[in-house]
Order: sequence, then structure tokens, then C-alpha cells
Amino acid sequence: MKKIMILALCVSLFSTLEMQSQINFKRLKNKVLKKKSTRTSNTAGSTNTSGASGVSSKNFSNKGRVWYVSKTTGSGQLGTKERPAKDLGNIIHHLKPNDVILIAEGVYMSKGKRGSDEINVPVKIYGGYDTSFTTRDPWDTHKTIFTGVNEYMKLTTPRLYIRTDQQREKNGRLSQGSEIVVNGIIFDNGPRNRYHTNKNLAIRRKASPKSGQNPSPESGGIVIVGSKYTNVTVENCVVMNTAPTEGAISVRVFKGGKGLIQNNFCINNTGYGIQARTGYMGSDKSLVPKFTIKRNTILFTWKHDAVASYGGSALALDKNLVVVAENNVFGFAHMGGIYSKGASLTLNNNLFTGNTKYDYKEINAEMRVADILDESENLDQYSEGNESLLIKIPVAKRWAKIYASRVEISRAQVDAAVHVSNSGANQLRSMLGLNVHGNGVKMDAEVFLPLITVDEAIPAGFKSWNGKGSNIPRSK
Repeated sequence: MKKIMILALCVSLFSTLEMQSQINFKRLKNKVLKKKSTRTSNTAGSTNTSGASGVSSKNFSNKGRVWYVSKTTGSGQLGTKERPAKDLGNIIHHLKPNDVILIAEGVYMSKGKRGSDEINVPVKIYGGYDTSFTTRDPWDTHKTIFTGVNEYMKLTTPRLYIRTDQQREKNGRLSQGSEIVVNGIIFDNGPRNRYHTNKNLAIRRKASPKSGQNPSPESGGIVIVGSKYTNVTVENCVVMNTAPTEGAISVRVFKGGKGLIQNNFCINNTGYGIQARTGYMGSDKSLVPKFTIKRNTILFTWKHDAVASYGGSALALDKNLVVVAENNVFGFAHMGGIYSKGASLTLNNNLFTGNTKYDYKEINAEMRVADILDESENLDQYSEGNESLLIKIPVAKRWAKIYASRVEISRAQVDAAVHVSNSGANQLRSMLGLNVHGNGVKMDAEVFLPLITVDEAIPAGFKSWNGKGSNIPRSK
């Protein structure tokens, strides 16, 4: 009897231990599955905040806060909705990675009217709000305009410069990941430029200490240099009257990062309208920066100066990039539509019009749109829908007449007074809605990057042509 009781007790104890083991195994299994599910969910939902790789370094994983800026109602540096700051420049020293800045309508000149803002952490900036921050209409009723003044010793750096590639973690390693966004800002360098005899017809690149004037800033409106695995978006912006050597919009993406440049309007700039740059020189194709450039309108892009042989292209692309450009308008560039240094490029449904020397240039080979697919060595052969059309551009007649009266001169003319071939001046006047004139050649540059106002320029960015180019951003 005693043996039977001991045996029953052992069986009971074994059963209890087995049940407890099964419970513990189930708990462990559920814990692992939950962890895996959470990790998957976090990765899927982090594409806009955690960088291209899905993982940001600790410094760039900061949660961030929302800042409010209003020229009209702002005061102090609290930056809350109830007590917004008066200018972005006044709160830059407070900004942390992943902060979001909402900016109301108004004209902004930066801190002390210095005309330039530099930010060194990844942030997201959205303009075009009303003063209550409830509706947006960035190109019409609630314009947020970044500009400055031309006064001697003011800054001549880019109007907005965001650079994060030098930021480091506590262990000394470079920070990486996160996202940079600039959306809904109008950048107008007209008031920052110096013009010959103050007539607003031709810029001057040298200062005049005697008259207290700065040189025209040789920098773009938006210049962004990201970090490794950082995604960059520039959207719904207008850039005008800038005089850079490089891009009016210039975005450099590094290893593993992506760039999105869409629905922007660039008009009357030197250098390049949009410039896509690379910060990666490695051989791993999966890490080459990727750009999507779509629904932008880029008009009237000037050479660096009247006799320069560089600049003057609507879009410029570095070599070590993968680029998809679609539904853009590249028009009236003094050199050409696209200048590629060898990027891997797909072109779909783009409109080329009025470009002086070429529609597409690949390293040194210049092509018109009809020849690109046949002659390019780096173009995806499934590219399609690209065309050349005559279009009417709804800019103000005052500025159109000034632009049409300009004289295009070359270094060869200056050196040897050679005659240039037909520049298409009559075609240009027709597309601008002006009467045609005979051609003439003069050795001067009395008109070079003449000032165009926001109200004169912006209607040309409101409407697309056959689904190509920018559209006025919808109010929200």
C-alpha cells in the first residue's frame, strides 16, 4: 500500500512539473512572437522617421517636438501654438533631431535680417499655414516667403542650409538615419541680390563697400547635405532669383539614402535649377543613393555669368546616383534641360522646351530629346513619353519683355567677336506672348538675371502642361 502511494505521488509530481514546463514554454514562445511582431511593426512604420535602413543612430532617434513660427503673431522663443516664435532663425539653437517646424504666412529674413538659416540636425519644415495653423495654402493665400536684404556684411550663404553629415554620437561615430523635409516655402533671393545701378536688370557678384551693398549671394535657396541612411524630401517649394554656381535646390544624399524632389517650381536662377548630388563613392549598388524627381517645373535657368561656359541647366545629376525623373518641365535653360555626369537614369513623360544648346547632356555628349533613347549610354531603355513642345508661359509681361530683350553672348564673342547662330529669340517671344522681332547681336550684358517678383512669377508654376510640371499645392 505504501509503495502504491509513493508511486502515485511521483506520478502526480511528474505531471505537475510537465504542466509547469509546458506553461513556461508557451510563455517563452509568446514572448518571442510578440517581440518579433513588435520589431516588424516598428520597422514597417519607421520609414519616414528612422532613415533609409530602418534604423537610426541614438542621436537621430530623438522623438522631437513641434515648433510654431509666425511673423505676425510670434514673440519669444517658446515656439508653441499659443506663443509662436517670430522667425525660424530665432529658435535654431533650440532645435533637436526630428523636430517639426510649422511656419505661418509672412516674409521672413532670419535673425537680425541676416538672410540665411543653417540647421545641423535632421528636421521637418512645413510652411504655408494661416496664423492659426489650421489651414495651408503655401503658393496663394498663405505664402511663407524666405528672403533677406542686401546690406554690406550680411550673410551670403544659402537661404536655408541643412547639413547633418558632421553630427556625431557620444562614442564619436557619425550619426545616421532619420529624415529631412522642406515643404511649402517660397525662397526669393531678389531682395538679397545686388543689381547694377539699382535697376533690377543685371546682378553684380562683387560687393560695393562704398555704397554699403553686399555681392549677390553665390548660393542656392535650399541646400541640404544629409547623413548616411538619411532620406531627404523637398516638396511644394518655389525658388527664384538665386545666383548659385550649383543648384537653386541642391540635395546631397549619402550611402543608403533616398531623395524625393517633387512639385517644386524653380524660376530665374543661375547654375542649375535642381541639383541631385551623391555622397557615396562605394561599389555596392544596393547602397547607391536613389532619387525620385517628379512634377517639377524649372524655367529660365541662366549660366553663371554672361560669358560663362558652365551652369545654365535645369537639372544636374552626379555620377554615382540612381535617378527616376518623370513628369517634369525643363524649359528655357541657357545651356540645356538635363546635365548628367553619368547617373543611372530613367526618364518618363518629361517636357523639354526652349533650351538653347541641348535637351540632354551625358558627360560631354549633347542630345535633343528625339535622340536621347538612341544615343545615351546610361538611360534605361524602357524610358518613354519624353517630348518637346511649344508652350505659353504665364509670367508677367513686364518681366517677359525684359527677358526677351536680353542679349546672349559667349566667351568666343568676347574674345573674337564671332557670329552666333540663331538663338531662337523669335520663338521665345512667341512663347511669351510677345511680338516677334529681328535678331541682333550686342557685346553687353545689360540684362542678366533680372528681378522677377513673386506675384509675377508664381502663376507659371500653378498649372501643368499635359500632366507635366508643378501644380499649385492643394489647401489643407
